[in-house]
Amino acid sequence: MISVAEALAKVVKGVSRMPSEQVSLADALGRVLAEDVASRLTHPPAAVSAMDGYAVRARDAAKTPVTLKQIGESAAGKGFAGKLGQGQAVRIFTGAPLPAGADAIVIQEDTRAKGKAITVTERATEGRWIRPAGLDFKRGQKLLKAGTVLTARDVGLAAAMNVPWLTVRRRPRVAYTATGNEVVMPGDPLAPDQIISSNSVALGAYIRVLGGNPLNLGIARDDEGSLRRMIDGAKGADLLVTLGGASVGDYDLVRKVLGCKGIDLGFYKVAMRPGKPLIFGNLAGIAVLGLPGNPVSAGVTSVIFLKAAIEQMLGIRRPKAPPATAILGRALAANDSRQDYLRATLARDKAGNWVATPFARQDSAMLAKLAEADCLVVRPPKAKPAAKGARVEIIPLREGAATF
Repeated sequence: MISVAEALAKVVKGVSRMPSEQVSLADALGRVLAEDVASRLTHPPAAVSAMDGYAVRARDAAKTPVTLKQIGESAAGKGFAGKLGQGQAVRIFTGAPLPAGADAIVIQEDTRAKGKAITVTERATEGRWIRPAGLDFKRGQKLLKAGTVLTARDVGLAAAMNVPWLTVRRRPRVAYTATGNEVVMPGDPLAPDQIISSNSVALGAYIRVLGGNPLNLGIARDDEGSLRRMIDGAKGADLLVTLGGASVGDYDLVRKVLGCKGIDLGFYKVAMRPGKPLIFGNLAGIAVLGLPGNPVSAGVTSVIFLKAAIEQMLGIRRPKAPPATAILGRALAANDSRQDYLRATLARDKAGNWVATPFARQDSAMLAKLAEADCLVVRPPKAKPAAKGARVEIIPLREGAATF
C-alpha cells in the first residue's frame, strides 16, 4: 500500500500528453492551448481618442478660454484625412484615429461650440485622452500561453489578435465501464437486490467537464468473460477507467482480468480513505485507472487521481500556489495511517474567514453528502486531534467547470 503522493506521482508519470489539433475560435472555448499564441497585429494600430471631443494641438489650448476653428471630423472607421494646423480643431469620437498634427484631446464637456467656432474652456495637456498605438498589445507579442484552458475572455483576445485558428490538445478519449451484477442504468427495471449505477453517470459527466471525451463501454457483469469484452472495447482509447471490482473479494475480478491480459501494474492499494482499493497501470499502451465501486470512494478518487491524469494528458498549466485552507467548524479526532478526505460544507464566519465543517457521519455509501459538500478536508496520516478553529487543508469541489 503506497501513499497518496506516491500514487499521484505514478499516475501523472504514467499517462501520455495528447497530440495537437487545430480548431476555429468558435470551437475553442474550454480547450487547452498546445502552443503559445502571438498577436498578428498591433492594437490599437494607431493612436486613437479615448473620449468624444476635439483633437487639438496642446500648445494652442495651453491658456483658456481660447477659440479654435473646426476643420473636420474623425470617427471610428473614417478618420480625418488632412493635417491639423495652428488654431485648428477636429471633432473626434471615441475610438477614432488621431489626426496628423494633433497631440491632445479636449473632451466635449470642456468646450462650447458655435458653428465651426469651438471655445475650449479647460487647458489641454499633451497626450491627454489619447490611446497610443500598441497600448493594448503589439504585433508578435505572445499573449496566450500553452497550457491555458481557454475562457471566453481568452477567445475574445485571440479574435482581437486576428488569430482565427488555435492549436489545442486533442481531447483524450476516456473509456469507462462499471462492474457488478447488482448495478443497472437509471430507468432500467430494478430487482430487489440491485442498485442504480450512479457512478458511471457521474464519471461520464466528470470526464467531459475535465476536458475528455467519455466513451461508455457499459456494465461488465461479475464474470471474467464479460469483463474481458468490456476491456477489449477500450481499444483506441487513451485512458481506461473501471468502476468497482478493484478490491480482493470473490467477485472483485478487475485486477485478475487485467493481470491475465498483461497489465504493467503500477499499484493497487493507496493509503487513503475513502478509496483504498485503487488500481493504476498500463495495458498495451493504454493507461488504466481502476476506481473503487463505492459511490463516494469513486467520487473522491476521481477528484484526486482522474483529474490529475486528464490535466497531465492535456498539458494544463496550473500556477503554483499554496494549498487552499479553511478553519475547522468542528473538532476532529486523531487520524490513523490512511490519509482522510472528509466531505464538508463551507461558510463565512463573522470575520470573513472560510469555515469548513465536516459532516458528522462520513460513511462512504452516502452519495447525497458528496453532492452537498463544498470541499474535502484533508487529514494527513497520523494527524493529531484538531480543535474547532484549527486551520486545515481543503480541496474545493465547486470550482466552476472543474466541479465534481
